[in-house]
This record gives sequence, C-alpha cells and structure tokens, in this order.
Amino acid sequence: MWTVSKLAAHCGLSRGTLLYYESIGLLKPPARSAANYRRYGERDLQRLQQVCAYRHAGLTLDDIRAILDRRESDAAAVLKRRLLALDREIETRRAHQRAILKLLKNDSIGRNKMITKEKWVSIMKASGLTEADMHRWHAEFEKAAPEEHREFLEFLHIPAEEIQTIRDWSRKG
Repeated sequence: MWTVSKLAAHCGLSRGTLLYYESIGLLKPPARSAANYRRYGERDLQRLQQVCAYRHAGLTLDDIRAILDRRESDAAAVLKRRLLALDREIETRRAHQRAILKLLKNDSIGRNKMITKEKWVSIMKASGLTEADMHRWHAEFEKAAPEEHREFLEFLHIPAEEIQTIRDWSRKG
C-alpha cells in the first residue's frame, strides 16, 4: 500500500499534483485506512505511471482520460494528433530561428542603427509567422523573460503605453 506522499514521490510528482489528478477523476478515490489516510494499491500505481508517461509525451489531461477510461478509445489517434501538434510547434520554432538569423545578418543590428517595430514585424511575417504565431512569441517571451521582453520592445522604439498594452495581452496568452 502507498500513502499519497510516497506514491507521488515514487512517480516524481508533488503530493498536490496527485491529489489534483484524483479530484479530476484521473485516479479513482482510494481505499482509506482506519485513521482515514488514503491507501493506494498497485493498480493505482500502474495507472499513475501511465498518466505520467502520457503527460511526459505532452498529452493533455483530457486526452489521457480518454485513453485510459474509454476502452473503445483509439490511443494511436490521440498520439498521432499530439505528434502533428508537435510538428506545428517545431515549425513555428524554426520560423523563429529563421527570423533571428535574418536579424543577425541584417547590417543594422549591433551598429546603433534603429530597427523599428514595423521592420521587425515585416521580418517576422517574411519568415512565415502569422499574427497568431507572433502573439504566441510575445506570450512566451513575456513568460520566460519579462524584463528582457520589455527591453526588447523599448529597443524597437515602441511608445511606453503601447509596450504596456503588448505586455498585458501577452500575459493573457
């Protein structure tokens, strides 16, 4: 038998994550001890290991539930859908790489010549990024490095009020 903390630690999760999985039905409520402690068994361990394996592959909790709870569910279809989504994400990242390389090759970078918001947007679009891609780019930049994102927007000589607007919608995802 496993306690919440021991099962969570065994699977590399926090206690809170395991309890969350239970609260949303990914794990069935376990038996309780005489002292009312949760007691997980081997089936619970196996199911949690499956959940972890699918999470590690990037599947959503809804997709994991569909795979584990529906016998008629086609796990291969869910996995193929995730693979296609990864392909799109990788292509977006490659477009970001191309945009950065193009900027690095641009003579104005690093020579104190001004690059404007308009020039930056045109380079991003020429590299194949859509408006949605650029929005995701800003959201990721804001999440990963908020101060650097602000500095970058200032580097593009965007007015402070517009910078605040960009950062606000970036935080909303």
